[in-house]
Amino acid sequence: MPNTDSYLTGLHHQNIDHFAALVRLALFDDRIDDKEYRLLERLAIRLDITKIEFEAILKNPKNHPIDRPVSYDERLEHLYDLTKMLFLDRNPTIDKTSMMDRIAVGLGFPAENARVIVKEAIKFFLKEPDVEDFKKVIKQANPIKH
Repeated sequence: MPNTDSYLTGLHHQNIDHFAALVRLALFDDRIDDKEYRLLERLAIRLDITKIEFEAILKNPKNHPIDRPVSYDERLEHLYDLTKMLFLDRNPTIDKTSMMDRIAVGLGFPAENARVIVKEAIKFFLKEPDVEDFKKVIKQANPIKH
C-alpha cells in the first residue's frame, strides 16, 4: 500500500473515532434528538463517514477510542465539533460545562487553561460561530501553542 493510502486510512480512522466521540456526546442525555441527528449527518459527510459506518457507530460508539488530535488546528476543530454537539440545545448546564473541562484536557489543552478555554468556547458558541472564528477566539484564550 503506498504511503498516501496508508495516510488516508489513518486519517479516516481518526475521523471515525472523532465521529464516535460526537455520538457519545449526543447520547449525553441517553437519546439523540432530531437536531442532534441532523448535525451528526452533516458531520458524517464532512468526516467522510459512510452510511454503514454511521449506523454501526450509532449502535455502539464506545467501540472507538477517543484519540487526541496531533495538530493544534485539529484540536481546535475537534473542540468546535464537540462544543457544538454538547450545546446544540443552548443550555450550558454545570454537567455539560464539567464535561467540557475534561474534553478540553483530553484533547491536549493545558489543564490550567481548560476552564478559560471552555468558558470562551461556550460563550462563543451561543452566538453560532463558524469554525474559523471559533479557532481565532480559542487561540486567544490559549496563547500556549502545542
